[in-house]
Amino acid sequence: MSAVPFQEPESHGRLNLSAGLASVSVALILVLLKLWGLGQTGALSIAATLVDSAMDLLMSAGGLLAIVYAAKPADEDHAFGHSSAEDLAALMQSVFILVSAGVIAVASLRRLLAAEPPEIMAEGAGALVLGASVMLTAGLVLWQRRVVRRTGNAVVAADSVHYIGDLIPSVGGLLALWASAAFGLTRIDSVVALAAAGLMALGAFGIGRRAFDALMDRRADPAIIAGIARIVERFPGVRGFHDLKTRTAGSRIFVNLHIELDGRQTLDEAHAISAALRREIVRAYPQADVLIHKDPVGVTRHPEDPRD
Repeated sequence: MSAVPFQEPESHGRLNLSAGLASVSVALILVLLKLWGLGQTGALSIAATLVDSAMDLLMSAGGLLAIVYAAKPADEDHAFGHSSAEDLAALMQSVFILVSAGVIAVASLRRLLAAEPPEIMAEGAGALVLGASVMLTAGLVLWQRRVVRRTGNAVVAADSVHYIGDLIPSVGGLLALWASAAFGLTRIDSVVALAAAGLMALGAFGIGRRAFDALMDRRADPAIIAGIARIVERFPGVRGFHDLKTRTAGSRIFVNLHIELDGRQTLDEAHAISAALRREIVRAYPQADVLIHKDPVGVTRHPEDPRD
């Protein structure tokens, strides 16, 4: 077999860490801004985004710890590395999002069903807070998406999905404050908050499903599997292949593969083909950890070991 220990590129580690630090910093700034804005306005739309930002801060801090832990190299106790920490963190993120969505939904419904519409004060201050929130969140999301394109980190991807969901409620909150100031339509604030809760719940289910699939060793994206198959099919010296299996863990893809070679080759020649193929796969998919088994062309499986 041909395999070498997987090592995440140093640049990927720095990018993931920068995204984690940016997420924590933005979440902390937004919590402080929204606390001030809520005290000034009493608007439920701001309260909704405040609860969300507070949960963001907790999740971002946990995500940052997961990024640091997942970047640790493989050791004696964790021969395949620590990248599953990313999936565990993403799964916990989904639970936190669902809880915060439930809190916001209950508060929104209570206000909508109240006999008297809620009073919203200092709409200008609230608009200032939400405007700053939109700008900071948009900047963070742009950086996170760039990092995800480069590294495929699951924690950064989950954070990015959640912050994208934050943008819509914040814009909706701005509209609610405008409607309150211009027309006295204070109940729109509760409607916007309820919609925000629904979006958060949908995002949580998506994040949780992807994390659960990874923890259950679900195969890699079919497009990636097809891409690996094309590389193997066209590779010089490879007469065929079988038993191409993949699984994901965090941002890593584990690939197991049997290739068929000319049985008359020397071991050195067979190893050279296998090692070159592995390098080609990793060049195309840097997050891949590849293990290749070599079979002579036409070999039959031993009846007592059908998986040989």
